[in-house]
Amino acid sequence: MLVDAHCHLTGSYLAPDQVEATLLRARSQGVTGFIAVGTDLEDSRVVLELAGRIPGVQASLGVHPHEAKSWSPEVAAGLGSLLVDPAVRFVGETGLDWHYDLSPRDVQEAAFRAQIRLAKAIGKPLMIHTRSAPEATLRILAEEGADAVRGIIHCFSEDRAFAQGALDLGFYLSFSGITTFKKAEAVRDVAAWAPEDRILVETDAPFLAPVPYRGKPNEPGYVRFTAEAVAELRGIPSLKLAELTTRNLEALCGWAPSS
Repeated sequence: MLVDAHCHLTGSYLAPDQVEATLLRARSQGVTGFIAVGTDLEDSRVVLELAGRIPGVQASLGVHPHEAKSWSPEVAAGLGSLLVDPAVRFVGETGLDWHYDLSPRDVQEAAFRAQIRLAKAIGKPLMIHTRSAPEATLRILAEEGADAVRGIIHCFSEDRAFAQGALDLGFYLSFSGITTFKKAEAVRDVAAWAPEDRILVETDAPFLAPVPYRGKPNEPGYVRFTAEAVAELRGIPSLKLAELTTRNLEALCGWAPSS
């Protein structure tokens, strides 16, 4: 049994009439749970509707750094009203993306800090996006006391030094299809090294499809290839990897197979 700790099932990523067939294919591959992620207020509303309707789907709701320019008091209030739903396990994805800079950096930081405070106010962990901003991400998490709620560094793509900083703050590391890329040496090193009680697996579907589907649209069912790669790197059976990552997700956010 596997859980995809981060996937996109809404918006331009996947047509509404394709969602259930996509998840059926995933279940046929042993994937029984899905954390579906919202990237802005409207997307978060749609994600929450999915979580309320489809068994095995739980939600992570927030404003992605690309969409941080949409942040306002009204968005904050709307998001806050959604986050209290029991199907919502995480706040985010939120964080910093200084690679694409689709929102100004100061605006990204303000939205990031605000969502950390929301997470602390309701007592739910964070779903963190970080790209080309490792030091700033860790600094803001520390300054805002994010260790009080912890969370996931989703689609881990940094090195061991960053991983240690995140672990020190109580965060979990979620590995994506990147771990199947032979040239991703730093990520593969961390996947082999990280404490077994702090690792998760995800697809970030429809992005970053693992080998053997690299370059094609990703699907939640493909998380098994990432799990197999991480298991091989750690020298353990795939079944054990599946069991421990599911157990880790339950420990972090309360997700359970019956959710």
